Amino acid sequence: MKLITAVVQPHKLKDVKDSLAKAGITKMTVSNALGCGQQKGYDETYRGVVHEVNLLKKVELQIAVNDDFVEPTIKAIIDGARTGNIGDGKIFVSDIKDVIRIRTGERGNEAIG
Repeated sequence: MKLITAVVQPHKLKDVKDSLAKAGITKMTVSNALGCGQQKGYDETYRGVVHEVNLLKKVELQIAVNDDFVEPTIKAIIDGARTGNIGDGKIFVSDIKDVIRIRTGERGNEAIG
């Protein structure tokens, strides 16, 4: 079992969700996030004062999958999020020790579904 965490641009969320749905992955958690990487932000001027904006809006997806869905999930995220420009995002893959479905008490692979 793996937890796939992807950080992508907000305007690519629909494309990523559509790509994941085509791959048969529909269960996910989506959160708004702020972050910076190689983009390093930008400067904007408001009423003559320059403000440095170095935390950019991002969307974070968390998807728990069984081992046989790891590569299809990663490929679907890349297909939906890639623009070829700096700031497309990152994907992190972590091991999950255990999962428990609260409603039924199922554990492990069965709890992920």
